[in-house]
This record gives sequence, C-alpha cells and structure tokens, in this order.
Amino acid sequence: MAAENKMGTLPEGRLIVTMSFPIMLSMLVQALYNIVDSAFVARISEDALTAVSLAFPVQLLMIAVATGAGVGVNALLSRRLGQKKQDEANAVAVNGIFLSVCFWLVFAVLGLLFGQQFIAMFTDSPAVIDMGTGYVTVVTVASCGVFLLFVAERLMQATGNTVYHMVTQLIGAVLNCILDPIMIFGLFGFPALGTTGAALATVISQIIAMMIGFAINVRFNHDVRIHVRGFRPDGKIIAEIVRIGLPAAVQQSLLSVLTVGLNRILMPFSQTAVSFYGVYYKLQNFLFMPVYGLNNALIPMIGYNFGAKNRRRIERITRYALLLALGIMAAGTVLFELLPVPLLRLFDASDAMLAIGVPAIRIISASFCFAGISVILCGCMQGLGRGSESLWVALLRQLIVILPAAVLLSRISLTAVWFAFLLAEAAGLAAAVALHHQVRRRLLDKLS
Repeated sequence: MAAENKMGTLPEGRLIVTMSFPIMLSMLVQALYNIVDSAFVARISEDALTAVSLAFPVQLLMIAVATGAGVGVNALLSRRLGQKKQDEANAVAVNGIFLSVCFWLVFAVLGLLFGQQFIAMFTDSPAVIDMGTGYVTVVTVASCGVFLLFVAERLMQATGNTVYHMVTQLIGAVLNCILDPIMIFGLFGFPALGTTGAALATVISQIIAMMIGFAINVRFNHDVRIHVRGFRPDGKIIAEIVRIGLPAAVQQSLLSVLTVGLNRILMPFSQTAVSFYGVYYKLQNFLFMPVYGLNNALIPMIGYNFGAKNRRRIERITRYALLLALGIMAAGTVLFELLPVPLLRLFDASDAMLAIGVPAIRIISASFCFAGISVILCGCMQGLGRGSESLWVALLRQLIVILPAAVLLSRISLTAVWFAFLLAEAAGLAAAVALHHQVRRRLLDKLS
C-alpha cells in the first residue's frame, strides 16, 4: 500500500507553511525578475519601455492559458491521488503535457502572423511598433518554455513537492537576470539586441528551467509517473482538465484584457501614462505573486482533502491561508503607501511619470487587502472543482466593474481613473464571500 501523502496527514498550519512557502518564495523571485527586466529595458528608452508594456498582454494571455492547463492538471491529479487511483493520476500528467504542447503551437503561429498588427493597435510610432513586434514574435514562437514549465511545476505542486517547484523557478529567474544585461546591452562580446535581447533572455531562461523541471519530475517525483511511450490522447481526461482549468484560464486572461483596455484608456492622456501602468503592474506583482503562490499551493491541498472527504482539514487550511494572505497584503499596502517615489525611481521614472504614478499607487494600494481575500477564496473554490464560481469573481474584479468605471472616471481626470481599481476589488470581495459560502454549503456540508 502506498504511503499516505502529507497533504492528508501533516498538521494544517505546518502543511500550509511547508507547501506554500517554497512556491511563494519562488514566485517572489519571479516577480523580482520582472522588475529587474523592466528596469533594464527602461534604460534603453521610454519608447522601449512602452513597447514592452504594449507587448505584455500577449505574455499575460500565454500565462493565462498555461495557468488554466496547470490548474486543471493540479486539481485533477491531486484528487486522483487522494482517491488512491495511481494509474489515472499518471494519465492526467501525460495528457496535461500533450495539451500544453498544443497550446504552444497555437501561440507560435498567432505570434508570427499577427504580432505586428497587435502592437499597431495602440500606437503609430514606428520605433515602438518595431520593438514591440520583435518582442512579441520571440516570446510567442519560443513559448514552449512557458507552457511546459507550468505543467512540470504543477506536477510537483499536485504531489506536494513544492521545494522542487521553487528550485525550477529560482533557476529560471536567476538565469534571466544574468542574461538580461548581456543580451540587451551586448556584454562579453554579444551584440546589443535591445528589447529583442530582453525577449531572448526570457525564453532561453524558461526553456532551461522547463528542461530541469521535467528532469526533476522523472528523477525525484515518485507520486506520479510520466509514460510517453505508446501515448494516445485521452479525450475524457483532456476534457476534464479543460473543464476544471478553463475558468482559471479565463480568469487569468482577464489580466490581458484589462491591460489592453487600460492601455486604450490611458494612451489619450499620454504615452507616459501607459509606461507607468506597465511599471505599476510589475511592482504590484512583487506583492501579489506570493499570494498567488499561496493560492497555487492551496488548490492541491483542498483537492486532495476533498477527494479524501476530510471537511475539517479543508476548513482549517482555508482559515490559515486567509490569515497569511491578509498579512502579506497589509504589509504591502503600508509599503506602497509610504514609498511610491523610491519604487518608481527603480525604473528611472521621469518627473512626469512621478506626477502620474505617486497618487495612482496610493489610491490602488488601498484595495490590496480586498484582493488578497478574493484570491484565496477563489483558490478554495477551484480546489473543490468549482472554477466557474471563481470565474465570476474574476469577471467582477477585472472586467465587469473596472473597465466601465475607468472609462467613466477618465472623463473626470487621469487620477480619477485609478479609483476604478478600488471599486472593482470591493465588488469582487463581496462576490467571493457570497459564492464561497454557497459552495461550502453545497459541497462541504455533505462531508464528515
């Protein structure tokens, strides 16, 4: 008989720490890499920073699709392990890999055919279009690293091996920070490639991290076996992965839609406003990424214990996760409220960007604690297989409320636009609490 997984036996508080901390640390490093990456690009020119900011929604969309596949694999695999169905768990893993390869090929073709048209939607500056097109082309054509790295990491998460997840994230982030100045500015005999160099540094790091991730799964992850010999896609498993993961993918893709929409709203004010929003997003990721890491660890913990029909552990895990997320967000709120100028100076912010960014950061950061609670409650619902409810919360936070509010507030002033974030997060929090209560009554009240 296989040994009981720690997700079913370890004390809840210790389980949260041991599983979430490595993921939180690795995602914190990933967010730090994003800041470093943009800081290097900002030293090329503000046009370069604008180009990368305009290209960023494409990266967000790829991450959204990869996240959806990962959430589907994560939740389904952990549930099968909780049910002691080893062969089905192995089948989930290999079908998840196949699905990720398909997604990569789709984005590679779209990037080649439509990259330039996408950038040209927002600007008529030849320099920005040229740099943005080069960046989009590289990150889409070589996006195998994104998609396969996500599934490799979720195989580790679903089986409780979050330390290995941390290792792959750290390797990718550190390697990217090393390659960025080399490929952007042309050090050690390499040609200076500017924004294209930044894109190459990103994809090379992702591909190397992906290869290491799969090597770790094959060598050290004994809870799941990846068998590709004689593989045939299983339509039922793929459909189940998509069913569970689609709401998460749509939820994450809303960030891409939101960024596109805000870029369109901000561009009439100034190109500097667009550049600031790109900078702000990287800064807030430094705070949100640990909470997303906690959320990623939470999904398999909830899924495993739901499969094992252990209501008490699910409720205690949820409580600990909420307290930890609130602590992170409260600390982040204080940091953003007190230090907006030093944060923006990391990106060589001009006086014009400071004039826009300082009030914006202080307004938006008032919504951080609302967002932290919403993210955790959505993760709980995803772990219980109720991704559609979490999708409704995301729609309120990142589309239904924020964009119409931003359009209306833009008629008052640029500063007024930022209050749309606060309105959206308040609406999202109310929906998350109500929907989580419904799911809890529907699913958990039936368990012992």
